[in-house]
Amino acid sequence: MTTKLEGSEQVAGAEASGPHRLSATGRATDLALIATFAALIAVCSLLTGPAVSGVPITLQTFAVLLAGIVLGPWRGAGAVALYIVVGLAGLPIFAGGKAGLAVLSGPSVGYLLSFPLAAAIAGAWLRFARKSGPSVVLVHGSIGVVLATLAIYAVGIPVMAARLGIPFSKALVGNLAFVPFDAIKAALAVAVGAMVLRAYPQLTRR
Repeated sequence: MTTKLEGSEQVAGAEASGPHRLSATGRATDLALIATFAALIAVCSLLTGPAVSGVPITLQTFAVLLAGIVLGPWRGAGAVALYIVVGLAGLPIFAGGKAGLAVLSGPSVGYLLSFPLAAAIAGAWLRFARKSGPSVVLVHGSIGVVLATLAIYAVGIPVMAARLGIPFSKALVGNLAFVPFDAIKAALAVAVGAMVLRAYPQLTRR
């Protein structure tokens, strides 16, 4: 009788601790994914091309949009926020190897600070599509990255105009040089994101 009672207590204890163990595992997985994508954004930020109106062309937006698509709105935004915090703390992971609080005085700061919002928008729009087939993911993912890119422009262009002391219209025209590159990076983010979600569907459950 004692053995049965002890066995029942052990089963009950395991059932009680099971959800906590799963919850802890889920949190650890989320943190690992956030850290991984923050590192990816850092690497992509260091792959720079020529600067246009003081703002360098990088693969930042590709990684930012991909984080939103793959991780969802909150984890995606968290990965971008972690990247920004680490860069502001002094690690040279911003475009051109820049780092520190001095970046906040540059013309591209509006674009940088809009990245968490962009990742959240791309991830939020794709929430519905993640429960559908790959073709729907591509369609909704495309819509999501377009909205996210417009959000980046909505913040980045006015800030760039203010920091450079130029009219908004001139900054807007100057930003047009980025549109073809941003379109390519957005399309690539959707394509890669769809493949990742197809290979790891468990990512959509969190």
